[in-house]
Amino acid sequence: MKPETPSLSALDAVTFGEAMAMFVADQPGDLAAVEHFTKRIAGAELNVAVGLARLGLNVGWASRIGDDSFGRFTLQQLEKEGIDAGQVTVDNRYPTGFQLKDKQLDGTDPTVEYFRKGSAASHLSPADFNPEYFGAARHLHLSGVAAALSAESLALSRHAAREMRRMGKTISFDPNLRPVLWPSREAMVSALNELAFQADWVLPGLKEGQILTGEQTPEAIADFYLAQGVKAVIIKTGADGAWYKTASGEQAAVPAFRVENVVDTVGAGDGFAVGVISALLEGLPLAQAVRRGNRIGSLAVQAVGDSEGLPTRDQLGDAP
Repeated sequence: MKPETPSLSALDAVTFGEAMAMFVADQPGDLAAVEHFTKRIAGAELNVAVGLARLGLNVGWASRIGDDSFGRFTLQQLEKEGIDAGQVTVDNRYPTGFQLKDKQLDGTDPTVEYFRKGSAASHLSPADFNPEYFGAARHLHLSGVAAALSAESLALSRHAAREMRRMGKTISFDPNLRPVLWPSREAMVSALNELAFQADWVLPGLKEGQILTGEQTPEAIADFYLAQGVKAVIIKTGADGAWYKTASGEQAAVPAFRVENVVDTVGAGDGFAVGVISALLEGLPLAQAVRRGNRIGSLAVQAVGDSEGLPTRDQLGDAP
């Protein structure tokens, strides 16, 4: 069953994927020895929805959640963030997934243990694509995580990309590689490149781009996608910031923002996507959009949790 659907208004952006309850360790050490955790919400696509909504965009998020406490927690978080949940299905057959994340004190990537197999969201399928709902949005954000959940969820990603492109909407794609969720590296590369070729804006990390294209340099990675009709490729280059190239040949490196204290690296790429997508939807030049992506990515790593560091419009200020 679905929550009561409000009358559809124009959405700035829509996305879909899995939300999970996330339990973050309150102290460092082996997760087996940790006794106290803080409950938060997690999910790559949901992080992007949260970030866009905090910047004042009208955002919709589609998914399946279980008829359980984690599902209710997800709906509470959507309401808190002002994200439209009209296309969220409460599925009483399958549970909402969750994860455990350890605490790191030195800025390294935390260890995350996932409990998501057979989750409600893994049963997303093309039947969850409501053309009226998705068609009310001017932009679709796709992620490789949703595509990796199951064959049915991959089919939804393909269908959504085709339909939104047919309707003349813009599409962004973040590969968000999760090799453990795919049957093989070859299957992952093939499926994700198929989705990338449908997008206007492709946002890989440098290592992701190397895996997906077999190329080594940012420009060669960008050219791989531009040759398939992508309009712009924006590559995250770690501590250096980001590098982009457009179909018209515009290209530049955009330096990173200095971060003195990295608290939690998870969610940095989602924050980057929030910055780029929000700025482009506002009509800003790509260089300014990438700068905002770097800025929000730098804020994301300074807070515990996947989306806690994403800024509001007031916190972002007037600068791009």
